[in-house]
Amino acid sequence: MKSPQETKVCVIGLGSMGFGMAESLLRDGFAVTGVDVNAEAMARFSALGGAVAADPATGAQDADLVIAVVVNADQTGQVLFGPGGAVATMSKGGVVMSCATMAPDLARVFAKRCAEVGVEYLDTPISGGAVRAASGELTIMGSGPSATFARIRPALDSVAAKVYELGEEAGTGAAFKVVNQLLAGVHIAAACEAITFAKAMDLDLEKVYEVITASAGNSWMFENRVPHVLEGDYSPRSAVDIFTKDLGIVADIGRDMKFPTPIASTAMQMFVMTAAAGMGRDDDASVARMLADIAGLELPSATPASEG
Repeated sequence: MKSPQETKVCVIGLGSMGFGMAESLLRDGFAVTGVDVNAEAMARFSALGGAVAADPATGAQDADLVIAVVVNADQTGQVLFGPGGAVATMSKGGVVMSCATMAPDLARVFAKRCAEVGVEYLDTPISGGAVRAASGELTIMGSGPSATFARIRPALDSVAAKVYELGEEAGTGAAFKVVNQLLAGVHIAAACEAITFAKAMDLDLEKVYEVITASAGNSWMFENRVPHVLEGDYSPRSAVDIFTKDLGIVADIGRDMKFPTPIASTAMQMFVMTAAAGMGRDDDASVARMLADIAGLELPSATPASEG
């Protein structure tokens, strides 16, 4: 790969994860163009010194690396191959990193479509959250040609603390991410149920958090999401709708394989109920709010900002 300063990177999707990745690349000297439908996100990235573009085709013009950090497979297909898509304008022999959670079969379809036009495709779902994205410490569950991973190693090192190369064919990384999302969704639902159950027993929720995070019942999701409940802050770091989608993928794959996923399916219904209650775009810790509403409980409210 060229030096960072000579490497043109286009990051499509400046949400909580994509913005952090673009910021990390910019900090490490890459020439980064950001693309998003959200004007505020574009303005924030421009203020950091990054370039911005109105559409993927413009942003990816002659790009060596395109990183698609959108919501799902449908959006990935649109930003890569649809009208105004990135693949048509990026550098021949350039590399696409596809980061959205999707079914493995779709990752293989996208890899084939890229190969047909002389572009390399890496199946690179990500995990770690917005904070790790901003600090360049994500985990990448990758699959694709090892030579292609080697070519973009400086960019990978910029955005990730751990890069797992899990196979030469696209789809393997996607499958690993689906397993991760099964666990993540179940753990979030369980954490929300546990903290709301604690409220029903009239326990001190701050003390519950302190004790559980030092005990065997802790999980990364309990430790990460319960503070949102304690602060009454449901601004979306990761939205409820993400897990209705991702656990839906788990359910679809399980059904096709005739493999039962009863715990994941129960968790999915908890996210669906939360979305049906009008909280689909709120933080996924809103599952606790949904349970509290059903049980007639009052969880902590956000502390109003002090005036003057």
